[in-house]
Amino acid sequence: MDSFRALIAAGATAVCCLVAAVWVFRSSSSSSSARTQLQQDHLIPPRLCGCGDTVNGEMAVGGDKRKAPAPETAGASMMEQLVPEITTHALSYLDYTSLCRLSMTNSAMRRAANDDGPWKALYHKDFTVEQHNITPPSGWKAYYAATKAIMNVNTEFYNIIREGSLPAMSHFWLNADYVKCVHATGDLFTGYNAVMDSWGLLFNWGQDGGQGIAFQLRDVRARVLREVAWVNMKAAP
Repeated sequence: MDSFRALIAAGATAVCCLVAAVWVFRSSSSSSSARTQLQQDHLIPPRLCGCGDTVNGEMAVGGDKRKAPAPETAGASMMEQLVPEITTHALSYLDYTSLCRLSMTNSAMRRAANDDGPWKALYHKDFTVEQHNITPPSGWKAYYAATKAIMNVNTEFYNIIREGSLPAMSHFWLNADYVKCVHATGDLFTGYNAVMDSWGLLFNWGQDGGQGIAFQLRDVRARVLREVAWVNMKAAP
């Protein structure tokens, strides 16, 4: 009789355990399904294997805490996310026209393109590295623009000499009494009329025009100091 009662008690215990196991399994499945649905609805971010939550900028990975990756700046291009040193180095490969066009794209590129670094590198590449120790009062961009303007005027002047055109030379010079011109012979001429007469003689100007002079320029160097500029060069036949 006692063994029969013990058997009944053991059977009842087994049934209770089975019912409890089924209830736990259904609760776990419901919780997992609810979490999956919320993840699909983007309410709960998915948790990858071995990864924990991010707290105070730290992320638990495999039991270790690591710094969470910094989020990318929304709307920023790859160029805008570079450190200033890399940006300056990259822009140093651009030419005058490209830098000017880049400065018109957006505010970030305008700040980068107007920085002294690229314009100093461009000045040394296009003109000379001899002035690497100077500090232009208005910045390297303004200094580059002034030097380029002087070089263009110098090129125009010597092209007129090659052509031997007195009309072009008369338009080149300022019509004023204080202008001065020193020719290669060392003769000094003062005043617009005297300077034009000297060029007429040099070009052998007459009714049939004049004669140009053939030569090549080398090692052209321009210097700009506030309102004064001078150009050094070598001329060869």
